[in-house]
Amino acid sequence: MTNKKVVVCVSGGIAVYKACELVRLLKKANCEVKVAMTKNAMEFVNPTTFEVLSQNEVFTSVFPENKRKDTYHIELARWADLVLIVPATANIIGKIANGIADDIVTTTLTGTKSPVIFAPAMNDFMFENSAVQQNIQKLKSFGYLMIPPGFGELACGIYSIGRLAEPEIIFAEVEKFFKNQNLLLGKKILITAGPTREFIDPVRFISNPSTGKMGFAIAEQSQKMGAEVTLVSGKVSIPFPNGVKLISVTTAEEMLKATSENYEKQDVVIFTAAVGDYKPKTISTEKIKKSEENLTIELVKNVDVAYELGKIKKGKIHVGFAVETENEIANSQEKLKRKNFDFIVCNNPKIEGSAFSTPTNKVTFVFGNGKTEELPLLPKEQVALAILEKIFPEKF
Repeated sequence: MTNKKVVVCVSGGIAVYKACELVRLLKKANCEVKVAMTKNAMEFVNPTTFEVLSQNEVFTSVFPENKRKDTYHIELARWADLVLIVPATANIIGKIANGIADDIVTTTLTGTKSPVIFAPAMNDFMFENSAVQQNIQKLKSFGYLMIPPGFGELACGIYSIGRLAEPEIIFAEVEKFFKNQNLLLGKKILITAGPTREFIDPVRFISNPSTGKMGFAIAEQSQKMGAEVTLVSGKVSIPFPNGVKLISVTTAEEMLKATSENYEKQDVVIFTAAVGDYKPKTISTEKIKKSEENLTIELVKNVDVAYELGKIKKGKIHVGFAVETENEIANSQEKLKRKNFDFIVCNNPKIEGSAFSTPTNKVTFVFGNGKTEELPLLPKEQVALAILEKIFPEKF
């Protein structure tokens, strides 16, 4: 990381002392480091400490006393290769998420176009607060990267979630960030994600519980590594990844059309979408009224997006997903051959924390040569990285 320019934004919390160690580690790795502190951060650590550790002036105000009046926040914002927010308190997260810029830290963050990584640290009740979680999701939707807090002893004396990640963990994530930059530059990846909907009448449809989280995680990780990403997604309620080409669809037919139209220039296609296998034979033009009689809906076979594209593969890499509740490996191997996949990512929704709606997933890679590789339960972001490592082993 020699000569990488890192701005460390420090906000006010007891975990500020860990930011000192982080600055030391960054300097030891030959990074150039500048520190910006909020007023509350200075209640915990004197700026002089960071000046000694960073060997640079510490920025504590937009208009510092006895110094030239200048655009310090813009200077920092443009200087940085990477900006870290360590610790990121509930207050600073809320300010940035909502565009508030009232001190040196928030003005720097508002003015930067550099990548930003934030590491939350707060009481567990604060971290789990709906407003805080909403603000965290907003920052992620802006393209900010998060290093999750750990589980351990908090300042209030209890053991719970909210403890700032250890400096060594944050440093390792910074190392990984710089290593992964442009790792997939020049690669073109198309990802299908989310559920499809097949309408019965104007107000009812057949669908499934897919939230799109897995496909979105792969899209986000691919884009961060420099790939050109096209995301064809069904209707979801999560923030769209920053910096990808998004095509929103509803039905399986629409997903096939959008994927086919963008297929030719791709290097890799990853089929994470939960595409409905069946659809109503006829769609009522009016809402079907409730009656005393049972209602029978005739279903017909739907288009199979992955199968159709597998017929014209032309040397591209195809990765499939299989949701299986029994005979997972055998069913995945059959699907792999039939749809011309290079490998399949199999998951079972009966396993707690796996498949639909969860932030985690437990998957098994199934390969064409009969080999399998089972992963432990992991956050979907880490599963996404594992998938990309299998697709591009020469890059990792």
